[in-house]
Amino acid sequence: ELIQRIEEEYPEMTTEFKRIIFTQYELFCMKQDNYGPDNIAAGTKLATDEDVKLSLTGLFFRINDKVQRIKNLIVLGKKDNVGEAVDDTFMDLSVYGIIAQIVKNGHWGK
Repeated sequence: ELIQRIEEEYPEMTTEFKRIIFTQYELFCMKQDNYGPDNIAAGTKLATDEDVKLSLTGLFFRINDKVQRIKNLIVLGKKDNVGEAVDDTFMDLSVYGIIAQIVKNGHWGK
């Protein structure tokens, strides 16, 4: 009921939200096809708490890289020398957040 009400009240916003989520899922699948699960698992099977901590630490650094990029481009107004669009940076940030949840919940690579 709540979802229907919000979708009716904000049709453009909710449609765009769903479009972006699907685009992120497509990106996730493409990158998964390129890299496989081992890059996030840091070469482990994520079988122990230490393995999970290592993986989440790696994700922390990836997320921090993206936050620093956003800070430099948007907050500080620095020039882009990489050629990665700000939207791509936001997308990567969102996807890494979801990946971190999958790792934490014990479903990565399964």
